[in-house]
Amino acid sequence: MSGSGNATGISTDRSKAQALRLVGFSYLVALAAGFATLALAPIEDPLWRTFAADAVATIVIFGFSFAYDNSSFYDAYWSVVPIAIVLYWATLADASVPALRLAGVGLVVGVWGARLTWNWARGWTGLDHEDWRYVGFRELAPGFYWPISFLGIHFFPTVIVFAGLAALYPAVVQGGRPVGPIDLAALLVGLAGIAFEWIADDQLRAFTTGPKRPGETLRTGLWRYSRHPNYLGEILVWWSFFLFGLAADPAWAKLAVLAPLAMTGMFLLVSIPLIEKRSLERRIDYQRVIDETSMLIPLPPRSRSPR
Repeated sequence: MSGSGNATGISTDRSKAQALRLVGFSYLVALAAGFATLALAPIEDPLWRTFAADAVATIVIFGFSFAYDNSSFYDAYWSVVPIAIVLYWATLADASVPALRLAGVGLVVGVWGARLTWNWARGWTGLDHEDWRYVGFRELAPGFYWPISFLGIHFFPTVIVFAGLAALYPAVVQGGRPVGPIDLAALLVGLAGIAFEWIADDQLRAFTTGPKRPGETLRTGLWRYSRHPNYLGEILVWWSFFLFGLAADPAWAKLAVLAPLAMTGMFLLVSIPLIEKRSLERRIDYQRVIDETSMLIPLPPRSRSPR
């Protein structure tokens, strides 16, 4: 029996490894298509040319999602492509761009993107696994799933992530103002966001893979003080991007502030309500968690009001 179980484990590991290689290949094809667009698209403005390349790469990923009937091909795209975009923008950087600001942006974007991608890769089991939200869309509108997948699962996130990156565009490309306190704030907010996500995700993984009662909710570590500390970390990272742009060009930031506001709104109005609804349906103690634990900002647990 033990030999059979070991063989099954090896087979599962091999299947996951093959699936990850396939996803990696799809990203290489997408990035190649994106760079071809950068080289060939008759668009003078570098920002819009980058968006066109991002859109083309997204269509390539969607093609793989459709071909393999799994929209989770896209899941790591929004943490991989920002690194590629910022590296491309760095090649366009004006000579007067402060090296310290460029290094700060590169540190936050690079560590954030690499860690988020790794966290997805270690949790994804392979082509047999698709994000539960996508499964819900399939069940809700089976006949329209692929248009929904293209617009809502692939293209909309590409647009909102690109808008968030556009907030820091002047910090990478334009000379702007010298490095100052806002740059330091941007770096500290970004690193704090990464730390929140990193710790929260590791605590959640240890909980989900360890012994627990059916329907039990994680209520230790950061999760004792916030129901969604990982989402708080993600939000902080996007505000960090905005602060880098603000430090470089305050005029740009007047419009760019819409990007982190939109990202924050997406978490508060879409992501959190969806996962809370699912948790209420699947976990017997989750209403108590809501009553006692702050939704986002870490705060001391509340005493439950007597009923």
